[in-house]
Amino acid sequence: MAIKEKKVTGYDKYVDWKMFSIPVVLFFILLLIPTPNGMKDVGTEYRVGPKAVTEYITQTLFNSPKADVEQWQLLVATIMERNMNIGALTRDRYLKRDLKWCRQKKIQVDESNYSRALTFVETHITDARYQALMKSAMDLRKNGLTYETLSLKDKAAADQGAWHIKVAIAMGAFVVLCFLTECIPLPGVSFCIGLILVFTGVTSRKQVAMLYWDDACWFIMGSLMFAAAFVKTGVDKRVCLMMFRKLAVPNVRWITLIIFIIIAPLAAFISDHALAAMFLPIGMLLYQNSLTKEIPEDPELAKMLMITIAMACNIGGPGAPSGGARNVIMMTYLADMFGMDIGYFQWITYCFPYVIVMIPVTWLILNWRFKPAITSLKPAMNHLQKEIGRMGGWNRQQIIALVIFLVMVFGWFTEKEFYNLGIYPIRLGIGVIAVGGAVAYLLTGIVNWRDYQEKVDWGVVWLYAGAIIFGRTLDSTGAAYWLARSAIDALAPLGMDAGLPLMATSNGLTAILTNLMADGPAAAAVGPIALNMAGLVHPGTTCLPFMAMSTAMASSFAYCLIIGTPPNAIVYASGYLEPKDYIRVGLPVWFIANVVLLVLTGAYWVFRGFGGLPMF
Repeated sequence: MAIKEKKVTGYDKYVDWKMFSIPVVLFFILLLIPTPNGMKDVGTEYRVGPKAVTEYITQTLFNSPKADVEQWQLLVATIMERNMNIGALTRDRYLKRDLKWCRQKKIQVDESNYSRALTFVETHITDARYQALMKSAMDLRKNGLTYETLSLKDKAAADQGAWHIKVAIAMGAFVVLCFLTECIPLPGVSFCIGLILVFTGVTSRKQVAMLYWDDACWFIMGSLMFAAAFVKTGVDKRVCLMMFRKLAVPNVRWITLIIFIIIAPLAAFISDHALAAMFLPIGMLLYQNSLTKEIPEDPELAKMLMITIAMACNIGGPGAPSGGARNVIMMTYLADMFGMDIGYFQWITYCFPYVIVMIPVTWLILNWRFKPAITSLKPAMNHLQKEIGRMGGWNRQQIIALVIFLVMVFGWFTEKEFYNLGIYPIRLGIGVIAVGGAVAYLLTGIVNWRDYQEKVDWGVVWLYAGAIIFGRTLDSTGAAYWLARSAIDALAPLGMDAGLPLMATSNGLTAILTNLMADGPAAAAVGPIALNMAGLVHPGTTCLPFMAMSTAMASSFAYCLIIGTPPNAIVYASGYLEPKDYIRVGLPVWFIANVVLLVLTGAYWVFRGFGGLPMF
């Protein structure tokens, strides 16, 4: 009997040194070129700005440098400085801060000093004085601090900040080229990211080791583990048959449309990570059971099914505030900076039409880009029916596997709310719950470690770990902020600094950044700049809430790269996809999504207005 030849994947390739030399050389060229003044300005703002603003506030309020003031007085200045960073310039926003918020912002605080600080602001500072102080502090940080006027010590800090930005930008060019060319095995790129950060002094070896185990990495690892348990027990077969058995003609086109119709609306309300992990074994099962002796392999069909799951997760997120952290971030920015609130249902009425439009659009693009040889999945349905018939009723292992999975899903959906309600004493995070479920499968005997070792794509776990570090570096160093500010400043002379052109600029920039980093940081990098500009040119108008919603929506357009979003990484674990497959579908979807968003804003949103606000 002939031994079946192992399928060659990207993991079987060695380094293509000729191609690999291109990103390496580009990386060093970007490091060696003179540092642009804009990078020095951002380095000054990030490294010297917080200290200068805190010093300015203590001098203004207490007539003393920050080194001489009491702890509660320093706390007043520190909270004001943190508020200023997110554009919260009103006294009302200060008074709504609590101890929990301070600890989230890494402010050292105790209840006594916090109470004294709050009482001082409440009784000694009027609304007008507070806002004037914050505006002058913001002007100091953004315009008053110039690199040339800094002391030698502050110049050294600014230079270090500019160097970190340059490293992040050079690393971005290196990573994107490596991903697009596959000149090095992709998990290897992840380790290169950590090495670059340590060798260039951006982070320490201890810090980089901690970053490789982010909660999102735990989630991807745990979700791939429970997918292995589903496959071993046969639960995936039962779920798949229940979903598609009623189709009169189980054509791949209709099955992909059903997947879009099920996943995309759900992704607006529950975790897209969870949905991708839930549907991955179903997609793989559909493909494997569709192959015949005549057609033993159909890569186009496999790619089509896998990409369908990822795209359905990605297009659904903007539909509701619960669809992603990016939505809540922009809602918070809008409330902090301008005191405007967008209600949960109100968000849905503005943004869910995007999901409705993008479902058929993305489905049509998917069917245009992929041409599978196998179009009828009826043999797969018949095969599943026979296998389930041989299984008989639900057995003990299947029931246990399903119960553990349902407990995990319940935990994913409720852990944040239960923590906020005080039911959980600590935030668990979806990653801890996923790994907890994977351990539960081991403890109940559903799987052994050999199952996890052989059926989990550990390369994807490391791949996404590197992506998390890369995105956080762009955010924490100020590189994403520098890119956003530079792009908006460059487009301003072209008349793209107001109205719909400003929104188009903001949306496009956010949509580019979100393919390189997590959606929340992408929105956080562009959002404050775009909102501030909108507040200057269109104060008190519908432009402000529209800008907040459109920036949040654009940060979900992570269609083009594996590292863009967890669903992309999760479906990559199937082994059927290559990086270029994301570009095949993602690039046209990315362009059309930006157009749909702009049309939605300029037609539906403008026609509808926003509360009693005047139109911009």
